[in-house]
Amino acid sequence: MNHDEKWMKYAIEEAYKAEDKGEIPVGAVLVKSGKILAKAHNLCILNKDASAHAEIQLIRAGGEKLNNYRLNGSTIYVTLEPCAMCFGAMIHARIDRLVFGAYDSKTGVCGSSSNITNEKNFNHKIDIIGGILKSENENLLKAFFTQLRIK
Repeated sequence: MNHDEKWMKYAIEEAYKAEDKGEIPVGAVLVKSGKILAKAHNLCILNKDASAHAEIQLIRAGGEKLNNYRLNGSTIYVTLEPCAMCFGAMIHARIDRLVFGAYDSKTGVCGSSSNITNEKNFNHKIDIIGGILKSENENLLKAFFTQLRIK
C-alpha cells in the first residue's frame, strides 16, 4: 500500500461517519509532514448548511489547528472529486496536493463534469491525483444511494 492509499483509508473512515449520520458519505483528511492535521466529513444535512462539505469542514479545522487560513505544504485526501466550491476553497487555502478517490460526473471539477484546475485566473496551482481506491469509494457511494432509494 502506498502513502496515498494509506491516507485515503482514513478519509474513507470519515465517509462512514457521515453515512452513519445520514449524510452523503464523503470524508476527508488533511495531512502535513506525514501527520494528520484534521479529519472531516459531510455535515450539510445536520448543520443545515450547503457549504458543510467534507473539504470545507476540513479546511476550517486545519486553519484552526495551524492558526492560519493558509495551509501551505499540506495534502487533502477526499473520497470524492471536489465540486467548484471546495476546489476554490483549496486554492485560497494554498493546499499543495489534492488526492481524491471516486470521480464525480455530475459536479466534479477536476476533469469529470468539468475541469477548472488550470484556469489562468487562479493564483495557486494544486497537484492533483484522482482515482485512489476508486472502487472502494464508488461502492460506498453507490450503496448509500441504493439504500436511499429503497427507503
